[in-house]
Amino acid sequence: MISSKFARPGAWLLLAAIIFATLSPIGLRPHTVTSVNLDRALAYSLVGFMFAVAYPRHWLAVAILLFLGALAIEYLQYLSPTRHARLHDALVKILGASVGVLVGCVLNKVRFAKSAASISQI
Repeated sequence: MISSKFARPGAWLLLAAIIFATLSPIGLRPHTVTSVNLDRALAYSLVGFMFAVAYPRHWLAVAILLFLGALAIEYLQYLSPTRHARLHDALVKILGASVGVLVGCVLNKVRFAKSAASISQI
């Protein structure tokens, strides 16, 4: 299991990587074998999951901030002459973050239930 001790720096590093990949010139964007939309969704799913695990009691704030952050980061692409902002891209990112936060919340519930069960057996 991922503890919040390791999830917090991991989540922030992943978010920094996403910001860099989104706002850097198009030539510096990492290339993968999947589609661009799948890349976006997977990246935001992973960061949503990590933030949900890192801050389990603040999952709603995490979700809202990731949604707003996806919109803001997409909008900031207007500042780069080689990038373009699209609402569709932001929606794919929001969907990915939603899936990640949901999976993280489910994992947290399972972890806390196991923790409570082992404490009650003592």
